[in-house]
Amino acid sequence: MTHIDAGAELDPVHPVPIPTASGRALGLTAAEVAERVARGEVNDVPVRSSRSVGEIVRANVFTRFNAIIGVLWLIMLFVAPFQDSLFGYVILANTGIGIIQEWRAKKTLDSLAVIGEAKPTVRRDGVAAEVSTSGIVLGDLIEIGPGDKIVVDGACVEADGLEIDESLLTGEADPVVKQPGDQVMSGSFVVAGGGAFTATKVGREAYAAQLAEEASRFTLVHSELRTGISTILKYVTWMMIPTAIGLVISQLVVKENDFKDSVARTVGGIVPMVPEGLVLLTSVAFAIGVIRLGRKQCLVQELPAIEGLARVDTVCLDKTGTLTEGGMDVTEVRPLGDADETYVRKVLGALGASDPRPNASLQAIIDAYPDSGDWRCTESLPFSSARKYSGASFSEGNGESSTWLLGAPDVLLADGDPALAETERLNEAGLRVLLLSRATKDLDDPAVKEGAKPTALVVLEQRLRPDAADTLRYFEEQDVSAKVISGDNAVSVGAVAGKLGLSGAVVDARHLPSDQAEMAKSLDQGTVFGRVTPQQKRDMVGAMQSNGHTVAMTGDGVNDVLALKDADIGVSMGSGSEATRAVAQIVLLNNSFATLPSVVAEGRRVIGNITRVATLFLVKTVYSVLLAILVVCWQVEYPFLPRHLTLLSTLTIGVPAFFLALAPNTERARPHFVRRVMRYSIPGGVIAAVATFVTYLIARHHYTGTDALGAETSAATLTLFLISMWVLAIIARPYTWWRIALVATMGAGFLLVLVVPWLQDFFALKLVGVTMPWLAVGIAAVAAAALELAWRWVDRRFTV
Repeated sequence: MTHIDAGAELDPVHPVPIPTASGRALGLTAAEVAERVARGEVNDVPVRSSRSVGEIVRANVFTRFNAIIGVLWLIMLFVAPFQDSLFGYVILANTGIGIIQEWRAKKTLDSLAVIGEAKPTVRRDGVAAEVSTSGIVLGDLIEIGPGDKIVVDGACVEADGLEIDESLLTGEADPVVKQPGDQVMSGSFVVAGGGAFTATKVGREAYAAQLAEEASRFTLVHSELRTGISTILKYVTWMMIPTAIGLVISQLVVKENDFKDSVARTVGGIVPMVPEGLVLLTSVAFAIGVIRLGRKQCLVQELPAIEGLARVDTVCLDKTGTLTEGGMDVTEVRPLGDADETYVRKVLGALGASDPRPNASLQAIIDAYPDSGDWRCTESLPFSSARKYSGASFSEGNGESSTWLLGAPDVLLADGDPALAETERLNEAGLRVLLLSRATKDLDDPAVKEGAKPTALVVLEQRLRPDAADTLRYFEEQDVSAKVISGDNAVSVGAVAGKLGLSGAVVDARHLPSDQAEMAKSLDQGTVFGRVTPQQKRDMVGAMQSNGHTVAMTGDGVNDVLALKDADIGVSMGSGSEATRAVAQIVLLNNSFATLPSVVAEGRRVIGNITRVATLFLVKTVYSVLLAILVVCWQVEYPFLPRHLTLLSTLTIGVPAFFLALAPNTERARPHFVRRVMRYSIPGGVIAAVATFVTYLIARHHYTGTDALGAETSAATLTLFLISMWVLAIIARPYTWWRIALVATMGAGFLLVLVVPWLQDFFALKLVGVTMPWLAVGIAAVAAAALELAWRWVDRRFTV
């Protein structure tokens, strides 16, 4: 191995340390670090876990509909009484709530991001210590091992079987073997071996940082909810413009009414067309979801990931670290042939000491068999999930040399070997088995495992997570298919899954078909898959997606990264490798698989409730547009002032929607958000508009005199309120005590306005006589019955 002193002078063009004969690289000195910090040569890329405060304010304030409402509000402040401009203050309150809630979510995300941030190991003055990524300076010597992400660009200084996966940058899945002097790129990660590299580009000059600057402007995973709402708003805009123009001409020109009254009624017709609260409520629901999950130590790196996991119908689980805890225990060592158990224990102790970054299996061996200290490692081969084994060469205490391999028995042993039968029996009991073999070839020989002599079986027992069984049971109850995908022996993995109550076929992935369609069929039939390679994990995710499944992938090791990246939703354990945390949308910082049901439940709550309240908002939009069209066609005064529709919107939409959007909801998320919402909103809006306009026309013939328009408006308002309340009552089903109380309270609020004299004057609502008010109630009752029939027909006619 070539050693380079990272404290040596840097070339100004290619700042790679010049080799010295000092042996192990010492890294920068404290004085050199301070000098680089003073020059600004630090890794100052900001952590972008969420939008900045300025972006949050701009996103909530400067919207298309806020602009429309704002202009109309300013007009009303000049031409109408205060109560007709209430809608503007409601918008201010709603926007403020949206900013505050998203700011709270940002604080949660930022604090969790700091907790979940990996700290690279930097060698300075010969001492290795963890620092934050922002603490790295140009020329720093950074140590790396399996699972570590390369955080800045650099040049390899030390390499011990170092293999780096650059697939996230290049798309090439095969790991790249690195030697001293080779370039390493930020955004890649170590899959095997270890080493160290010198930082040559930091901050915004690093390759991954440049990509992130272009790609991470609060980019989000695909959200059907957000996309659907944007589509709806686009259609609403198209409908609003011609309708509003027609209404303006009708009220200001054709009717020749008092100018201020005409303006007020025109604005009253335009304002309710805008479903401005729908966007706000969606943002608030997502933000509150992030806060709720943050309290459970779940970092949601992209907000709509909550929605995505709720739509998942297949969860792929990695056994190690997900179903089992990270630790293992050695239960026994079984020498094979004439092997001496005392000697085997010495070999195992030396193997443990040879790897500076042991995995869970090797750590269990280290704990059971400490190194005797008289063996010296001359060469090592780190474990690779692709190879399924590791190895080392030693100079033994008596002067002899030997080479050993430790790995999967079914990989290291020839077919038909008697030890395989013993391994199979142990695997069926849910135990993990490693084979210790003495190699006859050099470690760097690609065929090193050929001809190796089996020496002993090392039996390990995995620690099951106490909450795994309950979590798997939850997914089964929610009709979410669980697939266990592991690199371990299939029988052993199947036994572990069986202990947790997961039933189904056990498949050795080495026998899976390579054709995607055939693989998808096999995956649908099987439940547990063993001996899966990292590339196969990725292929399996793609095969399930090609078969129409929405796939979530959990994992904590570098062998999971490619599959996590390709899955619809990637879920990483907080203790997992930095590479897995970097590509996952959701990070379980408490390393508890049991947190996943909370994420699924939160997603279902958000999606189900937003779908519910979207219907409320869009029924209002539909009836507002249709009422305006009817008014233009009939050439009559618009029946409502802004204060009337502000009152109706507050009682039948605004307040109820806020509570309904935050309510518990376990309904499984279904696709086609826009289609499903419009199927209910269009008939609901049409029925409400027609019934209200019929009441208004009848009232125009019933009332005469100077105050007739006020009486006509009151009758029409009563009909529209009762129909809107019935829509709310349908949306609130299934009823619970608080839902009934919510609907009743809204009804009582309107009744209060009708009976309290000063509220009557404030909202210009006063029912005149007995005949017309009761007729308005009767028309509303007929409309409510029609609404029930129409929506039940939609339920029967359409299944999604």
